[in-house]
Amino acid sequence: MDKHWIVQALTSLKSSLEPVPHELNELDWKVRLSDNKDRLTEHLIAFANHPNGGFLVYGIADVDANLVGVGQIQVEEITRRLANLGRDTVDPPLVLDHAIVDYGNTPLLFVHIPESLNKPVHKRGKSIEEAWIRSGGTTRKAARSDVGALMLHSHAPRWEELRATSLLSASEVIAKLDIETMSKLLQRPLPGRDHDLLHWLSEQSMVVADGAGYYITNLGGIAASRDLNLFDSLQRKSIRMIRYRGTNKVYTTDELIGEKGYAVGFEGFIDYLKRVLPHSEVILQSLREQVSLYPEIALRELMANALIHQDFSISGAGPTIEIYDDRITFTNPGTLLPGKRLDRLIGTTPESRNELLASKFRLYRICEERGTGFQKVVSAVELFGMPPVLFTPLENAFQVTLYAPRQFSDMPQAERIEACYQHAVLQYFSSQALTNTTLRTRFKVSERQRNQITNLIADAVEAGRIKRKDTTAGNKFAEYIPYWA
Repeated sequence: MDKHWIVQALTSLKSSLEPVPHELNELDWKVRLSDNKDRLTEHLIAFANHPNGGFLVYGIADVDANLVGVGQIQVEEITRRLANLGRDTVDPPLVLDHAIVDYGNTPLLFVHIPESLNKPVHKRGKSIEEAWIRSGGTTRKAARSDVGALMLHSHAPRWEELRATSLLSASEVIAKLDIETMSKLLQRPLPGRDHDLLHWLSEQSMVVADGAGYYITNLGGIAASRDLNLFDSLQRKSIRMIRYRGTNKVYTTDELIGEKGYAVGFEGFIDYLKRVLPHSEVILQSLREQVSLYPEIALRELMANALIHQDFSISGAGPTIEIYDDRITFTNPGTLLPGKRLDRLIGTTPESRNELLASKFRLYRICEERGTGFQKVVSAVELFGMPPVLFTPLENAFQVTLYAPRQFSDMPQAERIEACYQHAVLQYFSSQALTNTTLRTRFKVSERQRNQITNLIADAVEAGRIKRKDTTAGNKFAEYIPYWA
């Protein structure tokens, strides 16, 4: 009883036979195979359109629900004909599974029809209105409103749901995935039996069961792999970290390629990143301590952003982190999504090509989906006295750059204006406004430089990056908001 769906099938069968035999939407029992191919096709279509699919059970008398069982020849005939119908008469084609289960000391044939992601499932060569559904325990033709509802619940398979391996046994799946670390990330104990463990992985969208075997999905591989090199389609998606000596790529110090899946390897990669980044010595409570020049929250958010929002359809390229003496860059394959603007990335509603991966990373407590990631980065950048975050669209990639801290006097004017704009955005999403005082705090300059900051604000207004919140207020207490507010 290794197949994950058998427990649900037995539960449904028991419900349909007791206390009084009755029909269910998710299960239909028969004494033998019908000669009516069209009706058999309609049953298959109806179960494929039903949420979570359904089951045909053979070996039960139609009239009184007596268990009569099935024989070997009968099993072979039923499974062959249903498999042919699911492949040849249905669009999209169905992949069926079956098992012989002893129920009440009687062998019964269970045929599992999984729910199709692409709906409505309909007769091949016909319009989508040639669809059937389960209703009141019977199979009926779908009305036009039913077809519309099925279309609303249809979606093409996402990248995360595609298969990353050939068919594997339970032990092979467990050997390839770091399940122990995943259980810690999800804060739930591991099931004790392999069957329950694989069912849990299926619930987490990491594996897809098929008969007595399993396929690891792209999500399972990219998030939980013990070694991405074991997945032919994923090994080029490993995280690369390159360190350079100086401010260009002429001299490479070292290069690290992450082998683990993104989720199980995230903390280890962050720890390594913190160790190799430049540090400065500060005195805290009379003790000297080494403090990173870059805020950890910014490193975490930008690394998670590069992993989640990359375009996996671009082959041969993965997320890259490059460390120079004066900056660190995070680059991921894929351009900005249509409609997204560079100067509206801070605080905007989150949107991702990989929604399932993004939602799972939230469950793993690696990132958030509330659109606050770049806000946290900019807030940390201001706290550390760093230049503004630089967003750069490349030909087929997107890059975010953090610069090492430097004094206001060392920043070029364009950089100061961009910092002014990002500060205004941060203030706006905190229900506040930019003022001379808040901007001096952001740049860590004194009251003596008030006039210099006033001139910078005027330059930012002239550049169209910010505007007066209230044009009737006096200059002394002027407040400013982003140009688009």
